[in-house]
Amino acid sequence: MDNWKGLGADEDKIVRRKLSDQVFDRLREMIVRGELAPGDPMPSERELMERFGVGRPAVREAMQSMHTQGLITISQGERSRVSELSADLAFRQMDMVARMLLSASSDNLEHLKEARRLFEVGMVKIATEKAVPADILELKQLVADQATMLGKPAEFIKADIAFHNKIASISGNPIFAAVSDAMLTWLFTYHTDLLIWSGRENVTLDEHSKIVDCIASGVAADAENAMRSHLNRSQDLYRHQN
Repeated sequence: MDNWKGLGADEDKIVRRKLSDQVFDRLREMIVRGELAPGDPMPSERELMERFGVGRPAVREAMQSMHTQGLITISQGERSRVSELSADLAFRQMDMVARMLLSASSDNLEHLKEARRLFEVGMVKIATEKAVPADILELKQLVADQATMLGKPAEFIKADIAFHNKIASISGNPIFAAVSDAMLTWLFTYHTDLLIWSGRENVTLDEHSKIVDCIASGVAADAENAMRSHLNRSQDLYRHQN
């Protein structure tokens, strides 16, 4: 009878969960089941207190956790509402972890750049295969818009992100679009304090124009080569401060 003593003792312990965690789980289940649909107002605190048999602190803490995870939106003076679940929301929830990861080591930033190169070469191939005339016109306009941002590093970078995000969106895959936006935001926004614009923005504009021309030509290999060359060369546009 004594053989089992001490075996798996930690795993066998019964842990009493916080009431707020249990309320959170119930609310999440209501969303998963469709009882609460995107855009629906959340039940009032009193309704939730009565339904789950808990006090106001547990309900408020659970609601705050729902808001922190992006499952609901809380507006001052208005009823909280269920958020629209999307790939974009999922990646936004990773922002804080991504910031900490990239800040922890310069190696992580290099890994992100490598992942970006592989991803964007794939995106431009798909864009070349799927782009319609309206997409080409929009890409050309984005390049023209970016040209007006010369001398304004922050705005120029935002325009750069918009251009590459457009290429990803041509795929028609919302996950690709969300990955592109998240990856570029992490790369440019979270490290603007470490990166210095080099003053060779015109080179970037010329390369963007070439990428658009290749997409318009419908030759995927040319578009891939243009994107690969652009991303490899563009790494030289940034240098770490000493």
